[in-house]
Amino acid sequence: MAVTFPDGGHHDGFCAPAALEPVRVFVNTLDLDAGTDGLTDPDGLVEALRGTVGLAAEAVPTAADVQAARALRDALRALLACNHDGGTPDPSAVRVLNATAADADLGVRFAPEGWSVVACGVPGVLGAFGRLLAVVAAAQADGTWTRLKICPADDCGWAFYDVSRNRSRRWCSMEVCGNRAKVRAYRDR
Repeated sequence: MAVTFPDGGHHDGFCAPAALEPVRVFVNTLDLDAGTDGLTDPDGLVEALRGTVGLAAEAVPTAADVQAARALRDALRALLACNHDGGTPDPSAVRVLNATAADADLGVRFAPEGWSVVACGVPGVLGAFGRLLAVVAAAQADGTWTRLKICPADDCGWAFYDVSRNRSRRWCSMEVCGNRAKVRAYRDR
């Protein structure tokens, strides 16, 4: 069942803080409601990466990069799904994240001033993947990561940032996904 929000699209009133927003946008390249996937070909990958963490003009993604991007997105979605209840992600998702981090030479680097940052050591598509994972690491360190969640509605799965004071928001839209779940539960009783 397709869901149409009053503004004609997904409600983005729950954008993540600027530093974490690239991850939310990247994860939302898969739109279950609309039945679209922004990572179906190299051009879509270029658009997704340039619109989030940047991608050098000379970078030319391959079909293998597209598959790696989809695996990375799925692994990030698995991590986000755990932010509702504190569950443990599927071990295969963790393996994908670790392999991507290793391929991107992701690690701690120190600036001349002595401050540390998580950075990647390779350019191109792998470097962009590394920058996404660096954002995740920084968000986990600063406590904002657990507020980025996946809507649990089977036909939605939209990533949203939980702005509630007690971090208890469950649905991307209470008016649409939350309401449908409550009506379904009522009918089941």
